[in-house]
Amino acid sequence: MFKTIKNALSTPEVRKKLLFTLLLIVIFRLGCYISVPGVNTLVLDSNGASEGISGLIDMISGGAFSRFSLFAMSITPYITASIVIQLLGMIIPSLERLTKEGGEEGKKKINRYTKLLTIVLAAIEAIGVYLSYKSSGVFVDDSFLTAAMVVGGLVAGTSILMWLGEQITSKGIGNGISIIILVGIISRLPYGIGNLWNLIMTEEGFSTTGLLIVLGVIIGALLLVAAVVFVQQAERKVPVQYSKRVVGRKMVGAQNTHIPLKLAMAGVMPIIFASSFMTFPAMIIQIFVKDIATQQGFWAGVYKFSIATSTTAINVEPIPIGFSIGNALVYLLLIVGFTFFYTYATFNPAEISNNIKQNGGFIPGIRAGKPTTDYLSNIISKLTLFGGFFLAVIAIIPMLIRFLPSSLGNIAFGGTSILIVVGVALETIQQLESQLVMRHYKGFLEK
Repeated sequence: MFKTIKNALSTPEVRKKLLFTLLLIVIFRLGCYISVPGVNTLVLDSNGASEGISGLIDMISGGAFSRFSLFAMSITPYITASIVIQLLGMIIPSLERLTKEGGEEGKKKINRYTKLLTIVLAAIEAIGVYLSYKSSGVFVDDSFLTAAMVVGGLVAGTSILMWLGEQITSKGIGNGISIIILVGIISRLPYGIGNLWNLIMTEEGFSTTGLLIVLGVIIGALLLVAAVVFVQQAERKVPVQYSKRVVGRKMVGAQNTHIPLKLAMAGVMPIIFASSFMTFPAMIIQIFVKDIATQQGFWAGVYKFSIATSTTAINVEPIPIGFSIGNALVYLLLIVGFTFFYTYATFNPAEISNNIKQNGGFIPGIRAGKPTTDYLSNIISKLTLFGGFFLAVIAIIPMLIRFLPSSLGNIAFGGTSILIVVGVALETIQQLESQLVMRHYKGFLEK
């Protein structure tokens, strides 16, 4: 990895992309400290946002929510809009044709629809956030102008983040949206280290129990990282043979190759989709019902069931154990479902089978055509099922913290964060390596 980074820094074109990506990351972090116009920062500092869904959004946004900055809502409206558009693409025939047969122009239209829906969702969420915090004294006054500035600032911040993500994807290194989420999570790392240190050095002095807990957390994190790296890098190689065929005036000889099928083909996207889907009801309820975390009743139950996905839910009392177990099961099913959905959206066995047949290829022991499609579908189903359950287990680990001593409640340690960080880091390194291969590739005539 270090050799790859060294080679990248020594290659002018790749170095420019890295510096461009770094510049946009710096802009993102600066925006996290610019408060929205109309916010009373003195009152905001005394209140903070560390509980329930606010704490979850604050972790993803890199602390921007607790500061009520321009990027307070993070990139979550865009993620939600992407989910909605992809689901509508399975229901509405015109969108489905646009996705599969539209080509580059179709992708541009889908991207335009996603952006428009992002703005709409961001506006709705911004209005809800304003109404939710209006009575807490966070804003300078209750005038319409202040409301317009707050809502406009939050929507503008989400739009800027969407633009930054696109620029990183097109002109930088890596997937822009994933990198923004990654940077937001990493920025909270110092707070997690501080919480670990507080477990060791308590008010009474050195704590042996705290030291053992911290060592357990560190060992658990290392094991999780190793497991995530193993699953992210694992792949099933399906052999493919091509017979001799005439291409133009040339006879192309037979060759053997393979189709690499990754164990976690969907990456971290299913877990991001499932998290957004699970926490969406809590976001809506918290907007319209004040102090919902301390109330009882139907909507309070729905809120607590939804927020049980987050490790910060330990601060919401009371959350029945049954809610946590039920939430974990629903969360597991959603992750597995989104894993299948995202995998088949990016890998079409019928299309791959047709391409192999048209190029005179075949899988040894499998007839071309439908048998090849069924064979690939069977392999993909098994790999996706294992990968989905692995993602679900990693994501559910933070919920187990709730049953440990309450002193662990503020530790920013969870399988979801590790999965996102490691997954995005591996994906970025692979893209970096592919960029280097393209620029250092030597033809067969060169030595």
